Amino acid sequence: MMENKGLICIVEDNKSIAKLFATILKKNNYLTAEFNDGNSALNWLAENVPVCVITDILLPDMNGTELLSKIRSIESLQQVPVIAITGLAQPGDEQKLLSAGFDGYMSKPINVATFVQDIEKVIENKKSKY
Repeated sequence: MMENKGLICIVEDNKSIAKLFATILKKNNYLTAEFNDGNSALNWLAENVPVCVITDILLPDMNGTELLSKIRSIESLQQVPVIAITGLAQPGDEQKLLSAGFDGYMSKPINVATFVQDIEKVIENKKSKY
């Protein structure tokens, strides 16, 4: 049996999309923790350090950029890569979100074939900086 590659936090209010992300990640030997709003994710993140956080930008209680700044304010999470995933992909959004401090960006619908590789690339890039 393959060893697990780590825990990924998924923050996505659409349950079917969250389930899709979790299923793909689990098939690739990741553990997942799924949350449908920013506050429940933050409560969990206060006690846990995942290898990566994937967050939707439009959440019911805050936007992904607010969530990112709250994650960055937790000392144990400052090196954890945070990837923005959004369905509202407009020209310039990727650059705007990366400039806001996200380590990666994906638009919905995700490319199922490259989803895990795209996440792993962001994790490796972040590791190489520290």
